[in-house]
Amino acid sequence: MRSPILGLGARFLLPLFLISSLYILLRGHNAPGGGFIGGLIAALGFAILIFAEGTAAARRALKIEPRNLGGIGLLCALLAGFGAAPSGGAPFQGLWLALPVLPLSTVLLFDIGVYFAVLGGVLTLIFALEEGGDA
Repeated sequence: MRSPILGLGARFLLPLFLISSLYILLRGHNAPGGGFIGGLIAALGFAILIFAEGTAAARRALKIEPRNLGGIGLLCALLAGFGAAPSGGAPFQGLWLALPVLPLSTVLLFDIGVYFAVLGGVLTLIFALEEGGDA
């Protein structure tokens, strides 16, 4: 039986969890946090939505298959890992592009990749458990 109170709460909590996860992702370069913890927080927001309204509502909110999200994350992490190779750098050597608003780096790309890989992996597992299918 679905609870309308939990459903309403989940609709308000999901954006809060996603914003918090992005904050933790971006904060992770200079303090504790980063892609792994941010991805877990985002997955927790979707898990609350799954328990409140079911997997169909969570899939509509996610708008992308979780396995594809995990693959995109692995690709980002791989690109970040070998980003320094064309200039003769070592694997996972950090490269930075100084922009006036936000300094971009391969480290940030790696963290974003980890974020998406963790989010995709955890949601794939939760969807499989909730739907009773194979992962």
